[in-house]
Amino acid sequence: MDSIQYRSLEEQQLYQGNELQKTLQYLQQHSPYYRNLFKNKSIEISKIKSLSDLVGLPTTDKEDLQLHHAEFLCVPQEKIIEYSATSGTMGSPVYIAQTQNDLDRLAHNEYLSFQTMELSKNDTVQLLLTLDRQFMAGMAYYSGLRKLGAGIIRSGPGLPSLQIETIKKLRPSTLVAVPSFLLKLIEYCTIEQIDINSLGIEKVLCIGENIRSTDGELNILAQKITNEWHLKLFGTYACTEMQTAFTECSYGCGGHHQPELILIEIVDNEGKPLGPGEYGEVTITTLGVEAMPLLRFRTGDISSFDDKPCACGRKTIRLGPIVGRKKQMIKYKGTTLYPSSIFDMLNHFSIIKEYVVEVLQNELESDDLILHIATDVSIDTCESKLKPFLQSRLRIIPKIQYHTTEEIIAIQYPNAGRKPIKFIDRRNNNL
Repeated sequence: MDSIQYRSLEEQQLYQGNELQKTLQYLQQHSPYYRNLFKNKSIEISKIKSLSDLVGLPTTDKEDLQLHHAEFLCVPQEKIIEYSATSGTMGSPVYIAQTQNDLDRLAHNEYLSFQTMELSKNDTVQLLLTLDRQFMAGMAYYSGLRKLGAGIIRSGPGLPSLQIETIKKLRPSTLVAVPSFLLKLIEYCTIEQIDINSLGIEKVLCIGENIRSTDGELNILAQKITNEWHLKLFGTYACTEMQTAFTECSYGCGGHHQPELILIEIVDNEGKPLGPGEYGEVTITTLGVEAMPLLRFRTGDISSFDDKPCACGRKTIRLGPIVGRKKQMIKYKGTTLYPSSIFDMLNHFSIIKEYVVEVLQNELESDDLILHIATDVSIDTCESKLKPFLQSRLRIIPKIQYHTTEEIIAIQYPNAGRKPIKFIDRRNNNL
């Protein structure tokens, strides 16, 4: 089934048109939410036969899922095997029900992703992330590796010392990890005088954070990693609702689309599709999902796509880096920016150990920006280096508050969260 990735875009779209028809018929029969939507909007699903026909349909978003959760469910309770949940970093979590067929589909999704990375049953992969707490990604990676036949080390999100000890003993070839944690592994090895390049790690699937700038080159964070640790970084993008991932191949030219699993659009504020290279909201339609399929679901993530064939031989479209979330856009002193651009600037400085970006709304209903920083040098030294750099790169100097490293980490992991929160939005419309 994965051979479709090597077919022409026209062949892929023809295949997807047939699968879209099946999905629409399934929604008409089994989804109370979409059945009502079709009826209320007088939508004749028989006339929707291709991706281009989707433009006439309304979009769905996270708020719809939160308000009408039960109406999205397409199967009886006894068919539900698993519940996964979003992280809730931009509001209350959304719960996604999955049947056995959905779990099999999820495993196939990551099986294809690991194949895109050129992994095989001869590889051993260490998972530096949680597999509990309703985290779909951890379960997906584990299931995909099982399908691939690779060796699996479930080390979890533990301390650098434990991770390095496991790597030294079991010699995995590949890691799945948050890229900023790789810097902690490098720092630990430097302190302990361990040659990190002798550990045998060849590849890392980087989750939760960008490793590329909008020009497709490795960003500051990724450069800091690869300057010290000579390995290959692979970016990936997914969200719980889509139950599918876009993963880079070794050429690093964007996350490859999996045409048999999902339809993707990049849309403007009105829901109209944009062309290659244009930035808009990632909007997806799931294919083959049984419990909670979604039609034109707006993820809230801003990105663009490239439709030129890749040097790896795949002819799928490729999704570029996520530049931010639609609701995260900041307008500060006449400058429009996303948190990711600020992260990239802060990652430039080795003297900044940890950080959190906070945005608030002032009495004039404008955005205020605060950088919470932990540094291992004096405040005067940090400001003398940081402020001119921010002024030259961002054209602004936000307010800066200094904390201990422990205080910043406590902010990043409220209520013992499963992944770090580096952006806090306290504006009225996001509380």
